[in-house]
Amino acid sequence: MRKGSTRLLLITSFLFLQQLAHAQSVEGSGSGTLTLTLLAIVVLIAFFVIIQVSDNLLRIEAKKTGVEGAETNLSIFPGVGELFKTKAPSYADGAVITLSKGFDIKLEGAATGPVDESVKANTFAMQPPNFRGVSPIPKVVVEVGDTVKAGDHLFFDKKNTDVKYVAPVSGEVIAVNRGERRAITEVVILADKNQQFRELSAFDLEKGSREELVNFLLDSGGWSLLRQRPYDIVANHTEVPDNIFISTFDTAPLAPNQDVVVEGKGEAFQKGLDVLNKLTSGKVFLGLNANGEKAPSAIFTQAQGVEKRWFQGKHPSGNVGIQIHHTAPLTPKSCVWTLGVQEVITLGALFTERRFNAERVVALTGAELNAPKYVRTYIGANIGDLLKDNLTDNHIRVVSGDVLSGQTKSSDGYLNFYDDQITELKEGDYYDIFGWLLPDLSSPSASKALPTWIFPDTTFKADTNTKGEKRAFVVTGQYEEVLPMDLYPQHLMKAILTNDYEKMEGLGIHELVEEDIAICEFTCTSKQPLQQILRKGLDMMHEQG
Repeated sequence: MRKGSTRLLLITSFLFLQQLAHAQSVEGSGSGTLTLTLLAIVVLIAFFVIIQVSDNLLRIEAKKTGVEGAETNLSIFPGVGELFKTKAPSYADGAVITLSKGFDIKLEGAATGPVDESVKANTFAMQPPNFRGVSPIPKVVVEVGDTVKAGDHLFFDKKNTDVKYVAPVSGEVIAVNRGERRAITEVVILADKNQQFRELSAFDLEKGSREELVNFLLDSGGWSLLRQRPYDIVANHTEVPDNIFISTFDTAPLAPNQDVVVEGKGEAFQKGLDVLNKLTSGKVFLGLNANGEKAPSAIFTQAQGVEKRWFQGKHPSGNVGIQIHHTAPLTPKSCVWTLGVQEVITLGALFTERRFNAERVVALTGAELNAPKYVRTYIGANIGDLLKDNLTDNHIRVVSGDVLSGQTKSSDGYLNFYDDQITELKEGDYYDIFGWLLPDLSSPSASKALPTWIFPDTTFKADTNTKGEKRAFVVTGQYEEVLPMDLYPQHLMKAILTNDYEKMEGLGIHELVEEDIAICEFTCTSKQPLQQILRKGLDMMHEQG
């Protein structure tokens, strides 16, 4: 039985019995009536306890047999949230999975309008740290001064020489930058004005075998587009995934509208889906957005050869990890692959255009921009070039990705390989006097203690101030309120900190990556770096095999 149902029944019963006892006492029925009233209370409480235990056992058995999703209620009584459930939109042509938990962070500075084709970047970089699981010092096959075409090999992992990482653009290699311990951080290319591409041989999906397809993707650079879960690493080409998952919408703050991204790319997107179908022994799942007033792009809703799943709810309902959890939850022995919409398009272009087309539509977002907008560029674009003459202030923080799970970059840094968003925030390096005491009405908050929750459509101009320092890791239940997964994230975080491998596995670490837990970090009273803690745990589990 859901907590809301249990509380509702107990409160109703208590009020009823209270009225009954009051009525009897007024009539002067004596101690006999009081004894009967107390007995009735005991019987009702025992009844509710039996129902609660029975329902919990039912849910446990349902999960074991795979019948129940995390948001499905198999209780005798409906939950309070289900009585007032949001109606599914009329355009959804299938069952809608409605997620009751989550929180939308609405900020100023969303990208709008058509794609601005005039913004150009001059330099681009492939960054080995973007690919988890790759050696920090991969084998670089080019030197400074070499000329490359888009799709030419740049480096490969010494531990896995089959996977080749290729140039996103054509031009001259002008730098191979290194970081701590001589690890390679960037291979930088000064782009040609007129792009040249390495021409790929034609591949027939109908006649070619899966092994031949894998070899084609390994050589062409297409394999770097595939990420594997658990651990969110570059996919292992020696394994066959159980399923492949793609989310067609993003609910993160200021995230780009994927309908804008996919416009005019229908052929390549569908071809990418066809390729993925040949790589998995299971199904290709497409997560569709049921939150809007209008239906998603027809390119998504009319896609062929996929299993469509409609999702409705607040952030993080657009995260592919959340969609996996409500479709086919991961186990320690599971293996699934994930891609973003633009990775699918690039994958399809290997076959429709016979080239590695690393084109990206990127959302420039944030209240510190003169004009938030969409621009067309390539993977690894120089962030400074994209933001030139568009900043209102120099005292800002630049983030590759969204404000929850993105990576801080310098003004001359480069867009990460899998990112399609750049966010600008005002630096919050100021001291807020009595900030611990006075209610902050200028920042988004998931707490109902502040009146801002009454106006859910209010947008905020956020900065990077954390509103307090790191403090004791206390159990608050806040994480469970915003993470729509059947997990106990706070207990999991503590298991990671204590290096308890058995508990980590039992508490579902294999189902999470940083972007999933980021919303919990936002609401955390203890100011804990949950994403760093989770990555530490994932790396430990991966090393253990």
